[in-house]
Amino acid sequence: MTNDLLEKYESFKAENPNKRIRDAAAEIDVSEADLVACQVGASVTRLENKAEEILSAIEPFGEVMALTRNGACVHERKGVYEGPKFHKMGKMNIGLFVNPDIDLRLFMDHWAHVFAVSEDTKVGLRRSLQFFDKSGDAVHKIYLTNHSNDAYFDELVAKFKSEDQRPVIETETYPEKAADIPDSDIDWTGFREAWENLKDTHDFFPMLKKYKVGRLQAFRNVKDEFAIEVGNDGARRAMELAAADNTDIMVFVGNRGCIQIHTGPVNKLVDHGPWFNVLDPKFNLHLNEEMIAETWVTRKPTEDGIVTSVEVFDADGEIIASLFGRRKPGEPELEAWREIVAQIPAKEAANAA
Repeated sequence: MTNDLLEKYESFKAENPNKRIRDAAAEIDVSEADLVACQVGASVTRLENKAEEILSAIEPFGEVMALTRNGACVHERKGVYEGPKFHKMGKMNIGLFVNPDIDLRLFMDHWAHVFAVSEDTKVGLRRSLQFFDKSGDAVHKIYLTNHSNDAYFDELVAKFKSEDQRPVIETETYPEKAADIPDSDIDWTGFREAWENLKDTHDFFPMLKKYKVGRLQAFRNVKDEFAIEVGNDGARRAMELAAADNTDIMVFVGNRGCIQIHTGPVNKLVDHGPWFNVLDPKFNLHLNEEMIAETWVTRKPTEDGIVTSVEVFDADGEIIASLFGRRKPGEPELEAWREIVAQIPAKEAANAA
């Protein structure tokens, strides 16, 4: 079976040399981790599933490129993996990197498979560490750059190499997301009051869980000053305006296992087919605008004042990306960011334009 999969993948690559492995997996109807695993023994080494220890051992590489993606957006940030922190939050195992360049929120219970990958590319050998969830979807990848300590790669692989080097893995399907409960079953008065009295943006998700409200369901029912649907070019408009006046922004992109954050300017904005791209020296973003189903501007009260975000969703109601103005706890939101968001028209106005 594994040899068959490897042959099928090699044949696919020969016929589709420019397609990414994620797209190849979808077309072959396997997980991305299955395609990586079938190459074990050649260009791939299976590592022990000790993600916390491996992540804590990345700093000696120096500068690397961190990549986190979902189906519609890829977030790439260069930097050094400094100061990892891991802790329990209730039943969840949480990880943090909080640095100017590498800024990650990690949900470690989903990290199930780890591989070291060495690929021959048009520009030479490309080495990476790749982490996958229980279903075989990629949660995070770390690529060496021209400024990385390349010799350390073999040392790290030797330290964490798994005894199991079979070219096959076992994956499990995640249960489907539960449907939102009916609007009529929700205490909207209590929910709106809770929203009005938020003290921290991190309290928003627990508030949704407390009232059993879906994120988009909340936006559609609260509206007014807290949530406004805008055109699906809202993220593009925000980044174009931020680039025009050099406003620092925050760009969050994630999946079930990892959220990756860029804080700083965006400058070089490029269209390529359906993809809207940021192509800066330390930060790259690739957003497939054809996959955007809804875009909302939201406002959440905090102890530091209102925090405004642009939130982008796919057709399944999953969040693709979120944009904020640069801020830290204890600091008010940038007025320049509020002015940017104020220039994004509501959906009705955007459609009429």
